[in-house]
Amino acid sequence: MFQRDLKTQIIEALTHRKIILLYGARQVGKTTLVRDILKDISNSIYLSCDEPDVRSAFSNKTSSEMKVFIRGARTIVLDEAQRVPGIGLALKLLHDTDPELVVIATGSSSFELADGAAEPLTGRNIPFTLFPISYAEYARSVGNHEAMRLLEFRIRFGMYPAVITASDPEQEVRQLTRDYLFKDVLRVERMRKPIIIEKLTQLLAYQIGREVSYNELAQKLEVSRQTVISYIRMLEQAFIVFRVSPLGKNRRNEVTRFEKIYFFDTGIRNALIDSFGSFDTRHDSGALFENFFITERLKVYQREQREVRQYFWRTKNGSEIDLVEESREGLTAFECKWSNDSIRTRAWHNAYASVPVTVITRDTIEPFIVKK
Repeated sequence: MFQRDLKTQIIEALTHRKIILLYGARQVGKTTLVRDILKDISNSIYLSCDEPDVRSAFSNKTSSEMKVFIRGARTIVLDEAQRVPGIGLALKLLHDTDPELVVIATGSSSFELADGAAEPLTGRNIPFTLFPISYAEYARSVGNHEAMRLLEFRIRFGMYPAVITASDPEQEVRQLTRDYLFKDVLRVERMRKPIIIEKLTQLLAYQIGREVSYNELAQKLEVSRQTVISYIRMLEQAFIVFRVSPLGKNRRNEVTRFEKIYFFDTGIRNALIDSFGSFDTRHDSGALFENFFITERLKVYQREQREVRQYFWRTKNGSEIDLVEESREGLTAFECKWSNDSIRTRAWHNAYASVPVTVITRDTIEPFIVKK
């Protein structure tokens, strides 16, 4: 079992006597994590909301009825809590009538759990998101040398726990993509055309590292631009993709119109386009490496509990920087190159002279994704 960095943060948050909301895609390890946390907590109970009796026990029930069901437990986990109709109000009742009761609610789709809990739980919750295994967590498990040796392999097949431990990682990530990836998205009542969401996700998979035109996607899919935007939002809330906006400090010279869209897991992305070949046989190795690095940086921010905004930068003349981070400390710039190719940064330095560009290659990436 991988030791997850989020465990310490969640345990610390339990002392705040607020409801813990743990989000994350299916199969990233939420159940394993909460069960691991409960091992050291007495008088606790784990409840899966996939079970009909559990859903019934928390649907349209009084606080007294819910407390009878949990049988005096003082810490409870409601796994896949988005399956319970009106879960936000149920959690609010439990918290308001018994503030000392510790509740952890997990959800694999934030558009169901977050939307259902947002208003009732205002000021009463602490949210966390569990990503697939981070490179730092992986390196801790297998050792730094082995992790670096297998870096390309991990980028190709991804960082889901079951994929990392599988004897046949390609088969595992294919099965995960087929059986789980769209499960929450397609369950949404307003999702009328499931084939569109699958085709859209494939189109996005081909465009990692490039600016995305919603109009162009709409034309290819023969749907409206608003439908494309709505579906991408659902993919975000299901923790499949995330958007990176352009940095626009100087609107006269910088491109600010389009966004880039990356995948939370590069193995999932490769499964969508049926491409697991080695880097020396594929044309998209640079974009794939870029996606991996930017995703791992998200995990670094979480581990360090830092508020960081991600951007890319491009001028109207075509000069570009892959990742610009903005935090309280200022800007940090990175350019990703799988090989040790030279880069041109004159345009960036002319615009942001005080911000150096760090070149990230397979040989230099490690300190920037395991940083403590």
